[in-house]
Amino acid sequence: MAWWRDAVIYQVYPRSFADSDGDGIGDLPGVIEHLPYLSELGVDAIWLNPFYPSPQADAGYDVADYRDVDPLFGTLADADRLIADAHRLGLRVMVDLVPNHTSSKHPWFQRALAGDPEARARYIFREKPNGWQSVFGGPAWTQVADGQWYLHLFDTEQPDLDWTNSEVVAEFESILRFWLDRGVDGFRIDVAHGLRKDPSLRELPDNLDPALPVHVAQPGHPFWDQDEVHEIWRGWRRIIDEYPGDRVTVAEAWVYDFARLGLYLRPDELHTAFNFAFLVAPWDPAAFRRAIDDTIAGLAPFGAPATWVLSNHDVIRHVSRYGGGETGRRRARAAALMMLALPGGVYLYQGEELGLEEVFDIPDAMRQDPTFLRTGGADRGRDGCRVPLPWSGTAPPFGFSPPGATEPPWLPQPAQWAAETVEAEQQNPASMLSLYRSALALRREHLGGDGGLEWLDAGDASVLCFRRTPGQVVCVVNTGPDPVPLPPGELLLASAPIGADGALPGEAAAWLR
Repeated sequence: MAWWRDAVIYQVYPRSFADSDGDGIGDLPGVIEHLPYLSELGVDAIWLNPFYPSPQADAGYDVADYRDVDPLFGTLADADRLIADAHRLGLRVMVDLVPNHTSSKHPWFQRALAGDPEARARYIFREKPNGWQSVFGGPAWTQVADGQWYLHLFDTEQPDLDWTNSEVVAEFESILRFWLDRGVDGFRIDVAHGLRKDPSLRELPDNLDPALPVHVAQPGHPFWDQDEVHEIWRGWRRIIDEYPGDRVTVAEAWVYDFARLGLYLRPDELHTAFNFAFLVAPWDPAAFRRAIDDTIAGLAPFGAPATWVLSNHDVIRHVSRYGGGETGRRRARAAALMMLALPGGVYLYQGEELGLEEVFDIPDAMRQDPTFLRTGGADRGRDGCRVPLPWSGTAPPFGFSPPGATEPPWLPQPAQWAAETVEAEQQNPASMLSLYRSALALRREHLGGDGGLEWLDAGDASVLCFRRTPGQVVCVVNTGPDPVPLPPGELLLASAPIGADGALPGEAAAWLR
């Protein structure tokens, strides 16, 4: 079985992971230093958010050079060393690719601004704009000096590429080979559902559901989930299949319809896709079960494994989504055991193994997310889930930066994180970190594979109970407030202490064999 079908992949947000040189921003040498921590945690691979040269208008998702490392994060030699050191520890490495748009500072776009027609043809320039709006707020078109307008579905500094242009197609195939040749094991593909637009640039239809986020594909949408996008992924798959070692792709495709999402996962396209249906599910047993059933049933016809994720760099951390404080932590512990028991692959977001909450009280002057800036603060943005990690000590920077650092962390860390540093949690057998380490070890021993699951009757609507198939491990998730009896079996792990009467407490989960 290919390694990625049941892998646990840890998302590293480099600027917030570990700062090796004291400038307040995490970097690749900082990641290298902490690779043993990730190996000991028990994950199979890491995924790195963009570290390429960039003006950082959108935290590196505005790429100016796809074949190098921004000096902010280190050097290309550091990237090579990271890949080599990770491989020595048995960790695979995935990198982020951003094919929907470049930075406005990319040489191609600079030539386009200077009027070069060949360069301009690589982007979407028009004589007049339509009414499309940016995902980050405001119009999706900006006018240049000669009167034409260019499309940017995100920030003004992220002009959309025209994927009908053969030079764009060839450039990204070359970029793929560049990183595959350097030994990366796979790619996370940003905005995988957005590369092709309706050629008529028609307006959004009136029947779109306003309750859905603007970045989610809906039927009839003119720039999300166009059929023509699949031609791109077939081309990428042909290249990736030339390389040994089960290299892998994972799509960031905000497509809630599994019949449509599955098209990205046909055998000649991408390997996996993020499961946003599970991520957005509220703390509710029916919602969780629906997301799990829809995922497994929806992907089965395509032979693709599910992926499960609770947090990432774009959403509020799930401890906070589940209620925050002790309630949120209790539920997050239970959700971790539920997620890690499911068949398929798992993505962990840095800091979730520490139980970190969203940081809501970042001063406006320190916020950097373009969503916050473009909406005038109406949307608070994503900075709160990107605050630098606490490693050690009792006060900021909590070991994120080395002693004698010249700059504070790029976003402020809450003082209460003193109890949630890696150092503090390693010494506490009841900590979130200890739970994750135990769960990952047991998962590897008892829950490998991307098979299926069988729902068992729990006799209580607030309880989810399933058995992994094939296998003998049962997962019980009590979403309600009151203790419930556990089925017979050997207790492998629980997210909260089991009562003297053998009952599973409220808002807790357990694995039994």
